[in-house]
Amino acid sequence: MIFGPIRLILRLFSLIMTVLVLYFAVTFVQIWWRGHEHTSASAQAILVYGTTEDNGKPSPELKARLDQALTLYRAGKAPWIAVTGGNLPGDVYTEAGVSATYLKDHGVPASHILKGAGNDTWQNVKTILSKLKKHDITTVITVTDPFHEYRAMAIASAQGLKPYPSPVRNSPTIKHQLWRYYLKETLEVGVGRVVGYGRLSSWTTTASTIHVPKIHAPKIHVPSGN
Repeated sequence: MIFGPIRLILRLFSLIMTVLVLYFAVTFVQIWWRGHEHTSASAQAILVYGTTEDNGKPSPELKARLDQALTLYRAGKAPWIAVTGGNLPGDVYTEAGVSATYLKDHGVPASHILKGAGNDTWQNVKTILSKLKKHDITTVITVTDPFHEYRAMAIASAQGLKPYPSPVRNSPTIKHQLWRYYLKETLEVGVGRVVGYGRLSSWTTTASTIHVPKIHAPKIHVPSGN
C-alpha cells in the first residue's frame, strides 16, 4: 500500500519535469527564431541596448550595435536614436554616454540622440521611457545581439512600446561560447514571462547588491624548526 502514493508522487514529478523541459525548449526556439528576424518597417526611434564600454570607447560588441543603428538611421528608418546603459562602480564613463559620443562623431546630430541609463535590460527601457514619451515616441526598432533580441523586445512591449527586431548581423559575440548566452536568455525569458520582467529585474538587482562579508581565519603561529 505504501508504494501507491510513492508512485503517484514520482509520476507527478515526472510530469512536472516534462512540462518544464518542453516549456524551456519552446522558449529557446522562440529566442533563436526572433534573433534571426530583421524588420523592414520604419519606426519613430531606434533603441540601442547598452553593453560594455572600454574606457570611453565602445567595446567591439557595443560598436557593432551602434554601427547597426547608424545603418538604420542613414536608411531613414527612424529620425531618433535612443542609447542606453549605465556604468559600474569604478567606471568613469557610461555606456549611453560613450554611445552618444560615437554616434555624434559619425554624423548623427546631438539633437536626434536620446540618452538613458540602466544596468540591465529592464532598466535600459525604464530610464529612456520618459524621454521617448516626451517626443510621443511609441514605436522603436530594437538593436541588440541576436540572443538578446527576444527579451529586449518583450521588455520594451511590457513597458508600453511597440518594438520591431533588428538584431546585429555580425556581432563579435559569436566568437565566444554562444551557448552560454542562449542558456542565460532561455532561463531569464522563461522565468520573466511567469513572474514579470520588472520583478525579475528587481530580484537580480537586489541580489547583486548583497555583499557577503569576508571571513578571516585566525592566524596560527607555527613555530620554526630552529
